[in-house]
Amino acid sequence: RHTPPLTRQGYALPEAVKMERMALEPVRNRASHILNSSGLNLSKFRGELLRLFGMGAPDESITVSVTSFGFNFGIPIDADLVFDVRFLPNPFYVPELKHKTGMDSEVYNYVFSFPQTKTFVEKLEGLLSFLLPLYAEEGKSTLVIAVGCTGGHHRSVSVARCIASYLTALGYPAFENHRDITRG
Repeated sequence: RHTPPLTRQGYALPEAVKMERMALEPVRNRASHILNSSGLNLSKFRGELLRLFGMGAPDESITVSVTSFGFNFGIPIDADLVFDVRFLPNPFYVPELKHKTGMDSEVYNYVFSFPQTKTFVEKLEGLLSFLLPLYAEEGKSTLVIAVGCTGGHHRSVSVARCIASYLTALGYPAFENHRDITRG
């Protein structure tokens, strides 16, 4: 879907297309695959390329970034999916956990000691298991999942770690990013 270069040199479109095809015939004759993209949208075209050239299964064709953040500092601008975990009990109000983060096992264990955390994560894992293959099939190559709490130190970090680990176990390249973990 491009304008043939020869039209810029004054040739009419049908003549320019014919001349371009003739010029490219030696390349076409050497091709191992010929893909007619006329009836394909971008995601179907990408899917055909993946199928033809063995670029991996759909779950290997999408990379996931799981980002924890604090709502106090704003929602990440690149987020595709945003989940709010401020409804979970807050370790900030537990004196021995206040100055730790979700990277510390004590905070992680505290956050996951509540049934609502386990239920939320279970439902979120089900949703992501459903969505990720559909995003990959549609041609999305990167997905940013943002998990937010108030300050981005405790609950969001713990849940983001859990989600990244779950997606990695499913075979997706998943990476953690804790945007606000060092902010005051």
